[in-house]
Amino acid sequence: MLRPNLQCAALISGLLMASMSHAANVIRFGVDPSYPPFEQKQPDGSLTGFDIDLGNALCAQLKARCVWVEQNFDGMVPALKAGKFDGILSAFSDTEARRKQVDFSQRLYVAPSSLIAKKGAGLLPTADSLKGKSVGVVQGSLHESYAKSQWAPGAAIHSYQTQDQVFMDLLSGRLDASFQASVQGDIGLLQKPQGQDFAFAGDPITDKSIIGNGVAIGIRKGDTALREQINEAIVALRQSGEYDRIAHKYFNYDVYGE
Repeated sequence: MLRPNLQCAALISGLLMASMSHAANVIRFGVDPSYPPFEQKQPDGSLTGFDIDLGNALCAQLKARCVWVEQNFDGMVPALKAGKFDGILSAFSDTEARRKQVDFSQRLYVAPSSLIAKKGAGLLPTADSLKGKSVGVVQGSLHESYAKSQWAPGAAIHSYQTQDQVFMDLLSGRLDASFQASVQGDIGLLQKPQGQDFAFAGDPITDKSIIGNGVAIGIRKGDTALREQINEAIVALRQSGEYDRIAHKYFNYDVYGE
């Protein structure tokens, strides 16, 4: 364990590095590339997805270079605070609980969530329906906290590091259901051949406790300059039509929301 004075030095060093990075026209975004269509890693190692395209467009608007730093989702906030990157751009919902730890940009989009189960299972996203069932969620996600608060202890909530791991256990029968962003479940599983025996179970969940104020970019508290720059860039992308052009590559509905 670092001594207190060394801990302070490490923290100051991290914050200085973060400040220097976007001062030098480099913005580093933390991302967990396991959430198609928002972010995913291609076989050649490149990153693609809606969040990736948005981040690159924001950097271009700010005449900055984007650097993507891969990070498991449950470690995003600690890594941001430690200066590992400047912002979290990884389907990161703006909620009251997270606002206590980080600041947020303007909304990027909204992402309703859904339960997925085997066709004919008759499951619904309710405590009564899921009693005695096992549900997979991503560790550190809002889906995890919602499932544990609403469905446990009647349902067994199993947390995984990535969404791909959740789908693998759902397909193998080790899980009765998975809970994730609706579009993520649709594109990541239901539209694939291996997902043909599965379907959405019940209506999408739009509870504020899970979607918050929508998905936004998490920014270190006190980094007001970067937050204002990103907000201005978001407005510019929406006004120019670039946001809609990017969104139409991935969605056939208004993902921005009201």
